[in-house]
Amino acid sequence: MAKILLEMKNITKTFPGVKALDNVNLKVEEGEIHALVGENGAGKSTLMNVLSGIYPYGSYEGDIIYNGEICRFAKIKDSEEKGIVIIHQELALIPYMTIGENMYLGNEKGKSYSINWNETYGEADEYLKTVGLEESSRTLIKDIGVGKQQLVEIAKALAKHAKLLILDEPTASLNEDDSKALLDLLLKFKKEGMTSIIISHKLNEISYVADKITVIRDGSTIETLDKEKDDISEARIIQGMVGRELTDRFPKRPDTKIGDVVMEVKNWTVHHPLYSERKVVDNVSFKVHKGEVVGISGLMGAGRTELAMSIFGKSYGTGISGQIFLNGKEVKLNTVTEAIRHGLAYVTEDRKGNGLILSNPIKINTTLANLKAVSSHGVLDVDKEYAVAEEYREKLKTKCPTVEQNVGNLSGGNQQKVLLAKWMFTEPDILILDEPTRGIDVGAKYEIYCIINDLVAAGKSVIMISSELPEVLGMSDRIYIMNEGKIVGEVDGKEATQEMIMSRILKSSKGE
Repeated sequence: MAKILLEMKNITKTFPGVKALDNVNLKVEEGEIHALVGENGAGKSTLMNVLSGIYPYGSYEGDIIYNGEICRFAKIKDSEEKGIVIIHQELALIPYMTIGENMYLGNEKGKSYSINWNETYGEADEYLKTVGLEESSRTLIKDIGVGKQQLVEIAKALAKHAKLLILDEPTASLNEDDSKALLDLLLKFKKEGMTSIIISHKLNEISYVADKITVIRDGSTIETLDKEKDDISEARIIQGMVGRELTDRFPKRPDTKIGDVVMEVKNWTVHHPLYSERKVVDNVSFKVHKGEVVGISGLMGAGRTELAMSIFGKSYGTGISGQIFLNGKEVKLNTVTEAIRHGLAYVTEDRKGNGLILSNPIKINTTLANLKAVSSHGVLDVDKEYAVAEEYREKLKTKCPTVEQNVGNLSGGNQQKVLLAKWMFTEPDILILDEPTRGIDVGAKYEIYCIINDLVAAGKSVIMISSELPEVLGMSDRIYIMNEGKIVGEVDGKEATQEMIMSRILKSSKGE
């Protein structure tokens, strides 16, 4: 019988107004990959923060038994010294430092006040080879992509002599190829005796990589499924997560007539803000009709976000050229304010960095993009602000005790709803959604899909950028396919398939 490496017994953790964990139990065997799944707000990340000492002993009830010993971690350094290393969804790397400097930050090689750089970079290069990253450890973080940065985080964990590796949504920002490579790396580590805990909303990846799956719902442990004995199909995992079968991932939209063209972009070209000779959007043209969901599909780096941000008041890029027509009339959208005034809204993919002010309450975040509507003669009407936030909380079914709660204390799915509310309150005609369901669970995804359907049923238009092909196919009326800054195909949503989209991308990459 395999040795139990980790046991978490009767873990209870309370925040003001909410019990995040209620008597949670978890057992992890040595040398296995153990998945934690559940809806947003279920308590998965909170449980791992308890384990790693981010929430120190004394701030929760229950016991952590690791390697046969009761552990009472006061800080994250204590858990790392035992070989427990956590990699968070938001990568903790400093862009203008080298890979090697990042890997050994706080764990420096050498004596006090004298870092041994030869040893640092020499060891870092060896760990980079272990994770399959063919980069010099002297390369700056800003000069490598997100997929490679995720591998640097794993190399950093190995440099801390990790015995138990915790990965929180490790593939949320990766394309399919990078995701597969990372999961295969975990399987390789497993063969070498490494134990891993993975949190992910991508259930196909969980089925591929996990030996056991523990389901958490509403802060409580529901069940643990064993790959050897139990059904671990996506449908079965979802049933455990949401407490019911979710037979259709995408809500049916009533057959409504799609109207006239409300937006047309012609010959749109955008250059990189730092490397002005490099085109990131190359002569792109597309149309959006009233009451239509237009999907934009493509691999990471295809230029989709750059296209969306540059259209939204030129908030990205330099040397921008081309034309934008709204309802047949050419407009100049040189600032975000002008874009909002003309009925555009952009919901960023980076809700925590650029979309929301996490230290501020829900009510402030909800009205931030349209303060005029809750002000009189330049003075904020706090009662009106509260009423608006409350209205959108009910409309979007945002789970929170009160709209006075700070957004940073909400789950990812509920943060996304506040971000949507913020831009819906500007009453846009065209809503650009950039990765609207990234890092949120199937239940919250379904609710956001319903919101999208309600918007287009009311005559609004939605441009949806997504890296998840099933999502693009399930929600779009028409799909534009982007690759290397260009639109390389346009397909009807009802006729499109994953194979068709990938085929267009691959053919365009070969120059066909």
